[in-house]
Amino acid sequence: MDLADLDNFQHGTPWRIFEELRRTDPVHWNPEPEGSGFWSVTRHADILAVDRDSATFTSEKFVNLEEVDERQAAIRRSMLETDGPRHIALRRVLSRDFTPRAIAGYATFLRGLTATTLDKALAKGSFDFVSEVAADFPINVLARMLDVPDDDTQRLIDWGNRIIANTDPEYADVLLHSEESEAYRDLPFRSPASLEVFEYGRALAAERRGGAGTDLVSKLVNETPVDGEPLSPRDFDNYFLLLVVAGNETTRHAISHSMQALISHPEQAAFLRDDLSRMPTAVEEFLRWASPVYHFRRTATRDVELHGKSVREGDKVVLWFASGNRDEDVFADPDRFDVTRSPNDHITFGKGSPHFCLGAALARLELRIMFEELLPRLADVCLTGEVRRVRSNFVNGIKEMPVQVALS
Repeated sequence: MDLADLDNFQHGTPWRIFEELRRTDPVHWNPEPEGSGFWSVTRHADILAVDRDSATFTSEKFVNLEEVDERQAAIRRSMLETDGPRHIALRRVLSRDFTPRAIAGYATFLRGLTATTLDKALAKGSFDFVSEVAADFPINVLARMLDVPDDDTQRLIDWGNRIIANTDPEYADVLLHSEESEAYRDLPFRSPASLEVFEYGRALAAERRGGAGTDLVSKLVNETPVDGEPLSPRDFDNYFLLLVVAGNETTRHAISHSMQALISHPEQAAFLRDDLSRMPTAVEEFLRWASPVYHFRRTATRDVELHGKSVREGDKVVLWFASGNRDEDVFADPDRFDVTRSPNDHITFGKGSPHFCLGAALARLELRIMFEELLPRLADVCLTGEVRRVRSNFVNGIKEMPVQVALS
């Protein structure tokens, strides 16, 4: 039951491993060949408890399995790896732009964008759903929020792939634990692509500094966080990179997993097609089912006991959100895809955590509009080849899903 072994994730999520750990060893010590080992937390309630207690389980020591020293941490730190008042201050720079009320203003734009994306893809009959639909749609939303040219969207997609999929030979410039990656140890995800993102973001910042723009870049360079500490150039680099990666990858994978689930459960797709007002409830099941980010890591700030296990100060504690989203104590028949599931207490966004996903409202709106627009157009849809996955135990990603559609 080795969750550090990427082979266990190559052909699908290791649900049986998660199920066994929840049942027999919910706080499980997992050795790792390229690190000091980590505690796997797999039950819904325990994940919530740890995620909400940033005093005992900090993000300051970084949120992926990679171990960084203090110098690297200072260079690479983003909002994700910040706790306490500074974290709150960094969130508030852009939080107003991601409230449900602010996001609702994008609805008309999103419907037009969805129609354009679907018109182009569905006209082909057979196509790769990931590249033609799931990746195309959210990246264009991000481009609008950053106020960058539409022609740059493919670069944003490629950067996200190369950075976050740093354990996939098909995407990564250098693999995370390779000797070659040492040359890039001070870059986020040890990815050379980070340098390209930094350069791109700095050029945008130079154009907009001192202006009156309302896009996300303008706000980052022209607003001072509420704690009075301005963003340093390094803070801007890491914040901008986080927007590029998070704004692209997660919603894309959620859309892809949701489509795959609807293809496998045509009766659920028909149920939604018959009454699109059912979509908001379905979106919560899409999010539970997809779990586009497998885990985030915390680090114990003191010795503490979890389920009788002695967690020592400095130990890595990994919260497996995907496992929590299939917890039998919370979800009846958790391996059943059910678009009517209610209540649906999924933890995809980090429920109740100080690090609750800033883009949650946007992701919900994007998923709802995508499938409200897509399902009525389809008389039938089927897979025509292998569904290829990102080789990762961090991002639960689909990189290719060939489909054939018949239009209604």
